Amino acid sequence: MQTHHRNAIIDGLNVFYRESGPANAPTIVLLHGFPSSSHMYRELIPQLADRYHVIAPDYIGFGYSSMPSVAEFEYTFDNLTAVIEKLLFGVLGLERFSIYVQDYGAPVGFRIAAKHPDAIMGIVVQNGNAYVEGLSQAFEPMKPFWADRNTETELPVRQMLAAGTTKFQYTHGTRNPEAISPDAYTLDQLFLDRPGNDAIQLNLLHNYPTNVGLYDEWHRYFRQSQPPTLIVWGRNDPFFTEDGARAFLKDLPGAELHLLDTGHFALEEDVSSISGMIKEFLCRLRD
Repeated sequence: MQTHHRNAIIDGLNVFYRESGPANAPTIVLLHGFPSSSHMYRELIPQLADRYHVIAPDYIGFGYSSMPSVAEFEYTFDNLTAVIEKLLFGVLGLERFSIYVQDYGAPVGFRIAAKHPDAIMGIVVQNGNAYVEGLSQAFEPMKPFWADRNTETELPVRQMLAAGTTKFQYTHGTRNPEAISPDAYTLDQLFLDRPGNDAIQLNLLHNYPTNVGLYDEWHRYFRQSQPPTLIVWGRNDPFFTEDGARAFLKDLPGAELHLLDTGHFALEEDVSSISGMIKEFLCRLRD
């Protein structure tokens, strides 16, 4: 099934998205993490598109979407979400769909789901955190930056944008690091290294506590709506812990949980098994 690479103009900004599969099939929206883009779904999309309509956008400031400066666009998770909402409901006219959330995809996707519960058919969570117990010690260096942003507190956070860190995110905790294609972390780094992108990413990292502040709201949504949920989690993730995966079961006792022996970007090592789980999950929703 061919993947189409499309662009939509929203509020004067270009939003790039990948689209594949039959337009009349159930839709799944793939929401990417940091520091990646819809490119992280390059292998998953064709494995789902034989049965499903697949949409994978790039957020503003990421991938092939517009990258206005921090003076031109306020980079917050609320604003990233607002653009994706306009793409899904306005441009694409979607009424019901499932979401796949990973890393930054979780705060974007859960904002949408909590605001539009009737639109969500199901949720696939892959290392997309929504619980305090899921935040690992890797977040400790960010806390001074969150409390008082200045040149000094910013320094350790800038390491999140370094090439070594990007490679680490892809290879740490994997069964076979040599099997991880360097194309993924090399492309991510090329986007990160664009002039002005460091300011964008630092603003988003500084805005990250707003996601934690919404955890209770998202938990209420889970408890009240009980969206069918599949959790596929790289248990060796250095950022979002296995406890964070299990925590979903407190509010979603019917969720299906699979802990995988891999890292943060689980699709790099386990795309075939994950796509099989997703197909079975979506098939049950369809039935």
